[in-house]
Amino acid sequence: MPKPLTGRTALITGATGGIGQAIAHRLAADGATLVLAHHNDHQAAQHLVDRLAQYGPTPLAVHADLRDQGDIERLCSAATEHSGSINIMVSNAGAYPRTPWPDLTSDRWHESLSLNLTSHYLLSRALTPAMADQRWGRILTTGSVLAAAGRHDLAAYISAKAGLEGLTRALARELGPAGITANCIAPGSIRVPAEDDVVPDPEAMTIRQLARQCIQRRGHPDDIAAAVAFLATDDAGFITGQTLRVDGGWILG
Repeated sequence: MPKPLTGRTALITGATGGIGQAIAHRLAADGATLVLAHHNDHQAAQHLVDRLAQYGPTPLAVHADLRDQGDIERLCSAATEHSGSINIMVSNAGAYPRTPWPDLTSDRWHESLSLNLTSHYLLSRALTPAMADQRWGRILTTGSVLAAAGRHDLAAYISAKAGLEGLTRALARELGPAGITANCIAPGSIRVPAEDDVVPDPEAMTIRQLARQCIQRRGHPDDIAAAVAFLATDDAGFITGQTLRVDGGWILG
């Protein structure tokens, strides 16, 4: 039986992070050819490429600064040369800079929006013309439930993620006639190894988080990967302009 993404090519940004790696494994297992974008994480990217070889064609790993239009053009050119036209864009890269409101300077504000919103716009602009030519495409971006919940010290990050939901709706309107869907996956509290570096007491944080959720476990990267995999398929061809919260029932409204 053919796998659901056989014949499709996916570009995944932020591929070496916990969620990015899970997405890469799932899409490769589902038959997609992969291009993996990372930012100065060459060793982790090579390890990921080696692990993904079990599924089929060897993925291409490309270093790129997604805030830079020239780097994005180089990334897309390398992806096309290696794998053909990109059908599926998984724009997963981002950053989570915590900055108290009194310290949120104009420079920090613009840096967060560049990382968490403008990069998605630049990548979409670069990839959608080829999708339109094929009359088929999937634009999938990683948002955050914090766009709905709010949280202190994250004003710029939350503003960018809220903007990403708006961009998703706009792209759905713009590109739907060309056979392209656009959806945003908004993770809740996902347990990744990087958490241990930024949370003073992960166990206490987990207890607080479970009190907010309907489902009494932490989210895992595979939960996000499953949502991405579904929205990338033909079965999701009538779903567009949506934000899918994968959060264990944290945000119900």
